[in-house]
Amino acid sequence: MEKHEWRKKEKSVYLPKNKPEVINVPEFQFATIDGAGNPNSDLFSDCISVLYALSYTIKMTLKKAADQVEGFYDYTVYPLEGLWDLNEEAKKNFDGKINKDDFVYKLMIRQPDFVTESIFNEMLVLANKKKPHAFFDKIHFEKITDGKCVQMLHFGSYDDEPESFEIMEVFAENENLKRVSKMHREIYLSDFRKTPVEKLKTVLRFKVK
Repeated sequence: MEKHEWRKKEKSVYLPKNKPEVINVPEFQFATIDGAGNPNSDLFSDCISVLYALSYTIKMTLKKAADQVEGFYDYTVYPLEGLWDLNEEAKKNFDGKINKDDFVYKLMIRQPDFVTESIFNEMLVLANKKKPHAFFDKIHFEKITDGKCVQMLHFGSYDDEPESFEIMEVFAENENLKRVSKMHREIYLSDFRKTPVEKLKTVLRFKVK
């Protein structure tokens, strides 16, 4: 059975170039968890941990029972993603400076199409039995469509992302496109716990119309 490697099969979605481009992103399904506050906190790390624990439980459990899962194919677990915004108070009083404590986010890991909501809920129970954590109760099964977006690959520190967003916004304007909101998506191609800051690779994406 050929393995579905997202780095090879879905390059347009996960491996853009280091320059802006327009993309139409279809509906995908995710394991998601909502949070707020500074991403350097333990709470943020716990959100990531439970998402990965669930995603690997789904992959390994269903692989063992492949003949019982309709449409099953082997795959590489998808990368961590995040939708980022500011809380309402920060947006109302925005002065151009960002305080990380004002962030609100939805972290997520995409799930293959053959994972139904029923299967997802079964695996959620199983993952919590294996390694109990209160945050498993916060995980949801969601289908999300980004639609028309501008995206590019950002190299280096997350703190330098505003420079890439500025490039993307100029590109969008030149294409007669308007950014829908300050909310944006990040796809983490590197494990920030193991990768030197200067080698981090992150897909940046925002919706346009």
